Amino acid sequence: MSFLNSIQNQAKKHEFPFDHWEYNNALSDGAIEEIIKADIPDVSKHNLNYDGTRAIDGGAAEFREGIASGGEAIKFRCFVTKENEKKFPNLVKFIKELQSKEVHGTISKMIDRDLSNSYVRVEVICDREGFWLKPHCDIKEKLMSGLIFINNANESEDLGTDFYNEKLEKVKTVPYKNNYGYMFTSGPNTWHGMEKKKIVKERRCIQVNYVTFETDWKVL
Repeated sequence: MSFLNSIQNQAKKHEFPFDHWEYNNALSDGAIEEIIKADIPDVSKHNLNYDGTRAIDGGAAEFREGIASGGEAIKFRCFVTKENEKKFPNLVKFIKELQSKEVHGTISKMIDRDLSNSYVRVEVICDREGFWLKPHCDIKEKLMSGLIFINNANESEDLGTDFYNEKLEKVKTVPYKNNYGYMFTSGPNTWHGMEKKKIVKERRCIQVNYVTFETDWKVL
């Protein structure tokens, strides 16, 4: 189990500016390939602007609700679900690893949060030029948050996630290295985001969460 091996043997805890763990080599080659090939709509081609959130990247209210007048809203987010799992067989294997007692039990001890009644949520992300994310703390329903970066396009390592102190001053950037990830548990001072930076081609990654609300992937 590559993810378990990664967090057990290739993870390092950092306490500044809040407790978080960085880890390496978490994904299989097959999972990485699926992330690279995932078809994620380009916001700029739909006359929308990034608004500093991931809600719908600047979409109007009707897009945020998921229904646009006269038809279905454009979907900009790609969560791995039972509906599309055939497109992502290797990411489903990764999700099943996250569902396992051994993995969620290991993470529970690391972050000191009980994940035994949670759900796994994995989202494939492709950020493009113009993307930014304002400093924010995750909702309390996210028991564990994090990204795993896929830097296959020789993008700058500076495109990683920015961490902030309580004054919202940027104090650290997790490097945007290939197959490199981080995780933390939500809290009142876990400020993170991404400053406006130069993305030459794209910033691919997956968002990995254990959440309290229902998804297709209940932990075992």
